[in-house]
Amino acid sequence: MRNILILLLLLISISGCGLHLRGHNLNEKPFPFTSLYLQGNPGSPFMAELRNNLELYHVKLTEAAASADLTLQLVKENNDKQINALSSGGIVQEYGLRYTVSIRAYDKTMHDWLPPDEISLQRILTFDPAQVLAKQMEEQMLYRDMVSDAVQQVMRRLSRAKPRAGLNDPAPAGDVPKPGSQPATNSQ
Repeated sequence: MRNILILLLLLISISGCGLHLRGHNLNEKPFPFTSLYLQGNPGSPFMAELRNNLELYHVKLTEAAASADLTLQLVKENNDKQINALSSGGIVQEYGLRYTVSIRAYDKTMHDWLPPDEISLQRILTFDPAQVLAKQMEEQMLYRDMVSDAVQQVMRRLSRAKPRAGLNDPAPAGDVPKPGSQPATNSQ
């Protein structure tokens, strides 16, 4: 009885202390923007999962780029499967699976918030000709896992995104010394 009471008190204290998994506190505002336009293949598993994650964080998804604070462009998405190992009889023993997604995020003035970037993930799939159906299902599961990993990486990048000044942008007026003037010195 005493052990049950101690366990109950421990559970109550843990739940009351505000313990939560990193990235799962939906009360805070995790993104520096409020609305987003997703540009890319809407039927893509990546875009569907990204849309679900953004909606979970209450990011308003718009139907047009003009009405969004930020546009996230899916530049490229690619699955690749290559043979990694063969048996002495020439039978495939291992495949290398690769999932690549390229993204870019920019605002209405075309300033990059996330410059063009590529996320590339790899998994190993062992192969057994006696279990073809099971290995096909495992392959699909590994691709879904890579899509989920890529979406989480994009979510983390979006949470840290900020406008990046281009090389051709003029410098702020207060930062450029006037010709012939002396630099300011700290005199105490």
